[in-house]
Amino acid sequence: MQVILRKDVQNVGEAGDVVNVKDGYARNFLLPQNFAEVATEVTLKNREQNLVRIKEKKEKRHQEALELAKKIEALEKLELSARAGETGKLFGTITTKKLAEELNAKLGTSIDRKVISLDAAINKIGEFKMLIKLTSKVKTELPVIVTASEVIKSEIEETPESEESAE
Repeated sequence: MQVILRKDVQNVGEAGDVVNVKDGYARNFLLPQNFAEVATEVTLKNREQNLVRIKEKKEKRHQEALELAKKIEALEKLELSARAGETGKLFGTITTKKLAEELNAKLGTSIDRKVISLDAAINKIGEFKMLIKLTSKVKTELPVIVTASEVIKSEIEETPESEESAE
């Protein structure tokens, strides 16, 4: 099925592109989510008229993404602290939602958690890489350094009395 994309769709195309996709993908995902419209003579004619406006909008979004990428790179690193055990393992995991909240607080922006990806789950103290994909062409990496806000000792400790009673 031939469709005209209204929004950028990862691994399919960018807004304004005319692409061929499987019928089921178009009917069940692209059309209901309003990501695309069926390519007919009328919609193709409208696309030609709106192509200039679409390109201007893309260029504006690209420039905004470049500016935001520069702000993110200026941070150099993102430092977080969380509760951890003696071995350095965190109580819980630092999610992309938490990372997005921290970035938004530091930069005063509105970065969505969906544009952030991690190589591995952040569930221990250390340094991790965070990839931020602002648009299909603008990506930036930022190191995340996790430290322990408080170290909680293990509750289970062997006492000499329990060893004697075991014998």
